[in-house]
Amino acid sequence: MENITDLEQKITLLQRELAAKNNSLQEKNTYIQSLEEYILSLRHQQFGSSSEKLSPTQAELFDEPEGDEECEIHDATIEIPAHTRSTKRRVSIPAELPRVEVIHDLPDDQKICPHGGTALKCIGNETHEQLDNIPATIHHVRLKYACPCCEKYLFTAPKPAQPIEKSIASPELLAYITTQKYVDALPLYRQTEIFKRIGIASEWP
Repeated sequence: MENITDLEQKITLLQRELAAKNNSLQEKNTYIQSLEEYILSLRHQQFGSSSEKLSPTQAELFDEPEGDEECEIHDATIEIPAHTRSTKRRVSIPAELPRVEVIHDLPDDQKICPHGGTALKCIGNETHEQLDNIPATIHHVRLKYACPCCEKYLFTAPKPAQPIEKSIASPELLAYITTQKYVDALPLYRQTEIFKRIGIASEWP
């Protein structure tokens, strides 16, 4: 049978173990609480207001008139500064480019006044220009001359000098091809396909 001393030692030991368990549980609760506070802080940083400072006039929203004071309402005038609209500028066409005039006229049945049946009189026109890209062909005509008396003297106008002999490419076309290749970085094979679409053969000199 255990004596009183042994029982007191066991009680002391159990009390120490219980105190250690309580301390461990308290540490766990403290740690959990700190984690929860940290999570709340992160949520506030991510989703909360960027600034918690009150505006100087925000506190006045809760000021109410006391006693018999009347609340006066004043019409506020807000000045809006004037603004200027910018208009898009049209692309101008150089005056030195050749023009092809296309006249658009009314049908004959619309040139009669519907009220009195009088023929309308042209009083002017409205014009606008469009930039077009039309493949052109230079048709060289060399005139021949002969003596009407002896018919032995024949003379043909000389052919203008060509940058590439026996080539269908004019100097302007060669300049255009060179510019497309070395300035606009358009390879020759792509230019060949472009000319094929308009029916030009690909046999370049």
